[in-house]
Amino acid sequence: RAILDLKVQRDKLHQYQKRINTITTRETEIAKECLAKGDKQRALLALRRKKYQVSLLAKTDQQLAQLQALTSDVEFALVQKDVMFGLQQGTAVLREIHKEMGGLERVEMILGESEEAQAYQKEVNDLLSGKMSNEDEDEVEDELEALEREARGVPSMPEAPKATAGEIPGAPSGDVETQEARARRRRQERSAREQVPIAA
Repeated sequence: RAILDLKVQRDKLHQYQKRINTITTRETEIAKECLAKGDKQRALLALRRKKYQVSLLAKTDQQLAQLQALTSDVEFALVQKDVMFGLQQGTAVLREIHKEMGGLERVEMILGESEEAQAYQKEVNDLLSGKMSNEDEDEVEDELEALEREARGVPSMPEAPKATAGEIPGAPSGDVETQEARARRRRQERSAREQVPIAA
């Protein structure tokens, strides 16, 4: 019975993975739409939400690997405890995904202008503020910058450095922002963003 439940749980995780992939694709599209309208704040919110969904997807991948390993083990008496743990963890991840992020219709609320949509946008922003690492936030910022460059028609790959006599190729110049300064600037921007409600 536990092995059958495990296989059912595995199949549900596969279905949720497909659903999340659809949602993350739409969130990228929403970010592009928001950038096209000049709404950088909502574009960033869509990308932050996408990043969080991707991290949940990684958790489901880990759970799937555990579930499949447990399913293949023929010594049921030894793995029954692990099977139950895997089921509980998989169910917990599914509940978290559904509870916190909802479905595709909730993703569309990022584009909304109504009070309900703005309340949802604030709720998502507040929720993600405590759940994403600085590294995740930096990756989201990088993705937003890439989308902005794409929207402006600027190539996303940086040009090769051009060295003149006496310069070391690849050495940073005085006006280049260091990674540490960039991270500090982004933390300040995030902090300021968390203080200001999302504009209508």
